[in-house]
Amino acid sequence: MKSVALSGNVRAERGSANAGNLRKEEKVPCVIYGGKENIHFTINEVKFNKIINTPEVYFIDLDVDGAKFKAIIKALQFHPVTDRVIHVDFLEVFEDKAITVKIPVKLTGRSKGIANGGTLRTAKKILAINGLPSAIPENIVIDITELKIGQSIKVGEIDYPGLTFLGADNAVVVAVKMSRAVIEDEEGEGEGLSEEELAAMSDEERAEYDKAQAEKAEGEGGDKPAEGGDKPAEGGEEAKKEEAAPAE
Repeated sequence: MKSVALSGNVRAERGSANAGNLRKEEKVPCVIYGGKENIHFTINEVKFNKIINTPEVYFIDLDVDGAKFKAIIKALQFHPVTDRVIHVDFLEVFEDKAITVKIPVKLTGRSKGIANGGTLRTAKKILAINGLPSAIPENIVIDITELKIGQSIKVGEIDYPGLTFLGADNAVVVAVKMSRAVIEDEEGEGEGLSEEELAAMSDEERAEYDKAQAEKAEGEGGDKPAEGGDKPAEGGEEAKKEEAAPAE
């Protein structure tokens, strides 16, 4: 995982009044814990915003009045009205101690299911992981090339050396769902879907598929007029006119 440098100054005073004054000076009150002692300090708000206003996650190389720390952002507090950052909690990290962080998901490849008209659905854009700092990646990269329509990748199926993925193993991260257009195309070709694709469908997708089949069957059956139903009588309109004409 990437690292960024950030400098700060130890807080000479504590308390809400002092914190309010610091924020007026565009300084954010912070604390770093996880080491020998908790250290309270401030950082520049503008520089810090450049770090948090990105989807990426970083290690923070902190310099607090000359004292060096490697840390991660553990918690942020925002003002309820202005959304300004009003406090930051940093956790000091050590190379021999596992940490828990949330890392963004990055998808690669072109799914076979999407190429056939399926719809990609990303259920989780961030995953919580636990591991040593040296094992923490910038992104959790997932290759979706082999995903077919009706298939998905779950948390328990992702394997990264040195990492433990937190949460339910059966939680879906990404899936390729059936679209109505695909159902209509498959039915129009008359080939239908394979047993594997049908079995992989959710209950909602299967219901939609069955409904499309029923509508198609009903349409095919209703297009043919019944024998003698709409066929005009022999002679048609001309015959009717002759019958109706008065004798001279």
